[in-house]
Amino acid sequence: MHLREPVTLTIERDDLSRPAVHRLLQDHLSEMAAMSPPESMHALDLEGLRRPDVTFWTAWDGGELAGCCALKDLGDGHGEIKSMRTVPSLRGRGVAAAMLEHLLAEARDRGWTRLSLETGSQDGFAPARRLYARYGFVAGPPFADYRPDPASVFLTRDLAG
Repeated sequence: MHLREPVTLTIERDDLSRPAVHRLLQDHLSEMAAMSPPESMHALDLEGLRRPDVTFWTAWDGGELAGCCALKDLGDGHGEIKSMRTVPSLRGRGVAAAMLEHLLAEARDRGWTRLSLETGSQDGFAPARRLYARYGFVAGPPFADYRPDPASVFLTRDLAG
């Protein structure tokens, strides 16, 4: 297997106004809908990402959109990772890892003590679960408004230590 060069990214807070970002998010929602039962799809749409408790970032490789990610403030020092997505042509080049490192740093800067996420239990979500495991996320119970669901995996990481 030939490894491709990692990209050099700029990650910036985004106002969700650019058409390229809209397309990436629509692709994200479409893929999530294809991989998850409707009752188990928890991806946020544009309106959900514009809520005041959500902060959204995009990652850029030069002028090319490389990915996106978001944090949702759950209160009491707890945050949730939302909308992690890498452009398919750039997968395997460090985009998701760079965005996750950005989110972890941002959560610590905010003084949060815990960061959690929900992802799918299906095989198509295995790369995401491996990434989160490499960064110290472990399986945990449902959090916030989530309920037990065989199509969901709940992961969390303590940031206090």
